[in-house]
Amino acid sequence: MLFFLFYTSSGLVAGGKLFETVFGLDYPVAVVIGTLCVVSYTLFGGFLAVSWTDLVQGLLMSAALMIVPIAAMEGGFGDLAMALEAKNPELLTMFNNVKGEPMSLMAIVSLMAWGLGYFGQPHILARFKATRSNADIGTARRIAVGWTALSMAGAILVGLTGILYVDNQLVGGLEDSERIFMLLVNSMFHPVIAGILLAAILAAIMSTADSQLLVSSSALAEDFYKQVFRPQASSDEIVKVGRAAVIILSFIALMLAMNPESTVLGLVSYAWAGFGAAFGPALLLSLFWKGMNRNGALAGIIVGAMTVVIWKQLTGGIFDLYELVPGFFLAGLSIIVVSKATGGASDAVEAQFETYQRNLVTFK
Repeated sequence: MLFFLFYTSSGLVAGGKLFETVFGLDYPVAVVIGTLCVVSYTLFGGFLAVSWTDLVQGLLMSAALMIVPIAAMEGGFGDLAMALEAKNPELLTMFNNVKGEPMSLMAIVSLMAWGLGYFGQPHILARFKATRSNADIGTARRIAVGWTALSMAGAILVGLTGILYVDNQLVGGLEDSERIFMLLVNSMFHPVIAGILLAAILAAIMSTADSQLLVSSSALAEDFYKQVFRPQASSDEIVKVGRAAVIILSFIALMLAMNPESTVLGLVSYAWAGFGAAFGPALLLSLFWKGMNRNGALAGIIVGAMTVVIWKQLTGGIFDLYELVPGFFLAGLSIIVVSKATGGASDAVEAQFETYQRNLVTFK
């Protein structure tokens, strides 16, 4: 729940910046409006509504991330590269930062470690539950990889073209570089087109925040309320508790987002590390190592989460390393050590593991 709150809060911060920039609203008012947009259909739609809206929002996001940089690159990739080199030859050097300065080994490892976080995101993993059959896994994988590649490439190009499109080398007249997409859209497009493209930001916010609220509220209702307090609770009662959880979690995330100094990247990086370190090693080892048991998995989840929380509070030297790195490593080590110390997996679990391994060939 802790990391979900920070992750959801990052989306509300982004929504606040969007409405503040586009409509000139005060930041607190803008954040409240963004929160209401997310909560409204998550509250009444449930998983099906979230899935369909995520599809539409994903298409809108990918389209916007391709249209905006292409429009900004009037001379194509060659002219973009030449312009960046003329501005600062070091900008296109691998392992240099946005200022063109060489990155330290610790910074490089920290950036690469972001990839480890994907394995432990509950709101992403929940989508696998909606798969109709094993036969759909291959198609879903190709769609996911293709969409991600296009979106990531577009986002990178937005940043590169943004460097050239503004006056200042780093943020070009903006105190907040996270608003660069909005600046490009407002500068290049007719207001009607700009409105559609700016809606892509809201789509990105809503498609992530609604999934997080849905998964976290379901966990509170099903795994906590029903299991601990009301085992005999009816389906209608669970739905009501889940909706109440959405409202409560949204309110707490709203309070976290009210700080105008908050950055989307800062909040996301903390939540990303927490989820990745807590759940990533447990998920991977459950798929590729038949020796993991319940005690090992719980130990990994606890150690991974606690490492991220503690590491984040420390600074200087090795503690400047992204907290996901030590969290992921120590969680994986804890799973192996505790599983072996407590007898390993049962024969039934090992047999089930081997059955799944044989069936993996059908997912190609």
